Amino acid sequence: MRATWRRLPAKLHEVGWEPGLEVPAADGSPLVTDHYFPRAEGDFPTLLVRSPYGRSLPWSPMYGLLFAEQGFHVVLQSCRGTGGSGGAFDLWRNETADGRATVSWLREQPWFDGTLATVGPSYLGYTQWALASDPPPELKAMVVQVGLHDPHALFHTDGALRLENALAVGVGMTYQHQGMAAFLRATLRLQRRLRDITTARPLRGAHLPVFGSHIPWLDDVMTHPDAKDAYWHGASQAGAAEHLGIPTSLITGRHDVLADQTFEQYDRLRRAGCETALLVGPWTHTSALQQGWPEVFTESLAWLRAHLCGDPSGLRPTRVRVHVGGENAWRDLDDWPPATAVSPWFPTAQGHLTRQAPTDRAPLRSFRYDPDDPTPALGGPLLSRTAGPRDNSGLEARGDVLTFTGPPLTEPVDIIGPVSARLSVSTDTGHADVFTRLCDVDAQGRSVNVCDGLGRLRTDGSDPSPITVPMGATAHRFAVGHRIRWQISGGAHPRYARSPGNGQSPVDATAFTPVRITLHADSALLPTVDAR
Repeated sequence: MRATWRRLPAKLHEVGWEPGLEVPAADGSPLVTDHYFPRAEGDFPTLLVRSPYGRSLPWSPMYGLLFAEQGFHVVLQSCRGTGGSGGAFDLWRNETADGRATVSWLREQPWFDGTLATVGPSYLGYTQWALASDPPPELKAMVVQVGLHDPHALFHTDGALRLENALAVGVGMTYQHQGMAAFLRATLRLQRRLRDITTARPLRGAHLPVFGSHIPWLDDVMTHPDAKDAYWHGASQAGAAEHLGIPTSLITGRHDVLADQTFEQYDRLRRAGCETALLVGPWTHTSALQQGWPEVFTESLAWLRAHLCGDPSGLRPTRVRVHVGGENAWRDLDDWPPATAVSPWFPTAQGHLTRQAPTDRAPLRSFRYDPDDPTPALGGPLLSRTAGPRDNSGLEARGDVLTFTGPPLTEPVDIIGPVSARLSVSTDTGHADVFTRLCDVDAQGRSVNVCDGLGRLRTDGSDPSPITVPMGATAHRFAVGHRIRWQISGGAHPRYARSPGNGQSPVDATAFTPVRITLHADSALLPTVDAR
């Protein structure tokens, strides 16, 4: 690790290890736990890391060893039903009670000094929020890295299934705790069979050959698109941030699949008056823990030392730090989003993007979306190796992708904060998905995705229907000579399950209907432009 990440701090202590401890859950199920500790005299605060992904690579070195070297006890625990722990894994129903039971066990340990923090990424963020829903008095700080608080939003967007992410999460949850070899084999199986799975009719159950057995929770999350369904009751831990008083550091990347959830967490914590900090890097969900690890670890360590050890020397002077794409520079901000103003861009029939507002609702351009030849996904916030910024030029040459492009910029434009699209759309079948993306086109014509979003709509006859599609938040500079491009299509497959075009469930549909989608003049791209 030190050869790969040369900016890691020098270790302060040798590390001891107590593997395979059994912590009793509330129902008596053993939660297998490893304890890492500094080999030194004195009291040290404790970090709790609860994971469904096993306790070996990469968690053992990245969390157990590195933090223990810096003067922390680290309790690395496998969630129930994973990594040898008893009971059956469920995507969210047991984490609150099991976290509390673990804290009760900690109170009985002679090395526990009563000072506790939590740290970890992704689902390890969810286990933190679950404990914070009714925080124990010992909990003094949290570090949520590319973290989850709402499982429904991970799997669904406006009723559309985030198919590729659902399959990737399924493989991770099912195999990673069995060891890296099993996880890599399953990942390769998924890659080889991805097209067959994602184009199957019906989609329901098509993933079983990859998993080798029935995974009840994966079937359930794929077939319950409505967040108000009783199935999702109690899944979201959003409420934890609304009353939290525990200092919380939040870390995400601009292309992180959970970036929107991190920004929501930050907003709730700020409104609650909770001390919080936000770091937004140039990362995807996985690269934050790979290329970005030196920054992520340094940020996390500074926060933990400040709030557990009384040493604020490593803290940043500002609450927010973001990496600005296009400029390739870090920027310190007082808050998120900073002072910005919505600056609408409007499409024209000639494919231009202009600041001049339309005077009517006339149809501009249309395209045919064919579910049998779905518009492919390219880059963006994914869990796969294809995530992040990509050249969209080949995608934009397809007949089922509309583009509207502004003139070359004579001065830079900074888009800092949330982006959305207000669309006015008509269809010939009454049912469609609309995928909308902001791109940066350089002087050579290379079109690179900045942020995007998908909305599901139902139309009535030839009259256009309005829909506003959130496209996430970003921090990006469009340089002089570059052009702003708005891309619109009928989907991004297999990132999202393809729309059948006829109102049927994407999971159960066996018949598909091509749909003609028409964009009308009263549509607008709505970026937030830096108002400083």
